[in-house]
Amino acid sequence: MTAAGEEVRAYPFGPITRLDLDPTLKELCGEQPVLRVRLPFGGDGWLVTRHADVRTVLADPRFSRAAAVGDHVPRTVAIGLPSTSMLSMDPPDHTRLRRRVTNAFSVRRLKALRPRIEEIVHELLDAMVASGSPADLTTALTWPLPITVICEMLGVPLADRSRFGEWVDGLLMLADPEQAARARAQLDAYLAGLVAQRRVTPSDDLLGELVAGDAEDEEGPLAEEELIGLGVSLLSAGQEATANQIGNFVYTLVTRPALWDRLRAEPALIPKAVEELLRFIPNSATAGFTRIATEDVELSGTLVRAGDAVVAELGMANHDAEVFERPDEIDFHRERVPHVTFGHGLHHCLGAQLARLELRVVLEVLTRRLPDLRLAVPADQLSWRTERLVRGVAALPVTW
Repeated sequence: MTAAGEEVRAYPFGPITRLDLDPTLKELCGEQPVLRVRLPFGGDGWLVTRHADVRTVLADPRFSRAAAVGDHVPRTVAIGLPSTSMLSMDPPDHTRLRRRVTNAFSVRRLKALRPRIEEIVHELLDAMVASGSPADLTTALTWPLPITVICEMLGVPLADRSRFGEWVDGLLMLADPEQAARARAQLDAYLAGLVAQRRVTPSDDLLGELVAGDAEDEEGPLAEEELIGLGVSLLSAGQEATANQIGNFVYTLVTRPALWDRLRAEPALIPKAVEELLRFIPNSATAGFTRIATEDVELSGTLVRAGDAVVAELGMANHDAEVFERPDEIDFHRERVPHVTFGHGLHHCLGAQLARLELRVVLEVLTRRLPDLRLAVPADQLSWRTERLVRGVAALPVTW
């Protein structure tokens, strides 16, 4: 068993290129799956890349999210999450808060939501087709769809969605703490206003249910900051991650026409295709939220000591050859795809099933309505969003 490594490498190792895995990281992780790194903010920590180690860090209670609150903690993002965010909690606080919103993403609710999602996709494509080819699919579909869905679920006026885009974009900046803090304050203030409205005028949307459920819950009411934190988390996750995933999925498929043609010919493959693309495409630009070891833990022969910071590279874990045969190939016929794109354990993404549903509907509708969809410019001329937590194409000019 090894202790702290002699060399501490600055992480990330290089600029993000499109949807490619970092070549330096790929080279290093085979020999050093638990690597000592200097994170962009707060100091040194451990970077884990193997699928088994990543699942351990994400699910083992010896790795705490609550202990990772504070500006002094080594991290990859400019500003950490506050202690009132569900993503910054350990049980029992996390359990109490998550239980309040789990029902909103139940199988029954999502099944009832599917026709509305299909309707929104068709409406957005109607407008795009009416405007003529070529069109930017990110402007026409990939950004409007997720924010429309999550706004309707929460009861947020759609007229405000452009402001959300700016705030969420700023919140997820990797290297600008002032902008991230400013965006967080703006989101908090806006959600506080909506919560206050629901207290005066009850509603049957998700935010209204959370507010109204306070008085009935045997564990007592949610604190104002907790209600605001839930709203911010749901809005940001429901918009940014899913919007980028939709664009990245379409880019990946149309730049590999054989895969697009296969889905056109076999739409029944789309659910499996969604899981495989979730595995194959590295959605995050850098490792995820920091966790702090609360006791000594061994990971792949390396001793992580109590108090050490640990971050997990989900993209590398999803390409672990010990788990996925031919990991760098897209295979829609994999029998088992235990990817960790949505996390693992108690912090597994609450909206994972909603994201899956939106991705499936988009691929079903696009392959049926626009079977000849293709890029309107050479792939190497596309621009990409950089310096943000979530990867994505900045614009996706398409024709049909």
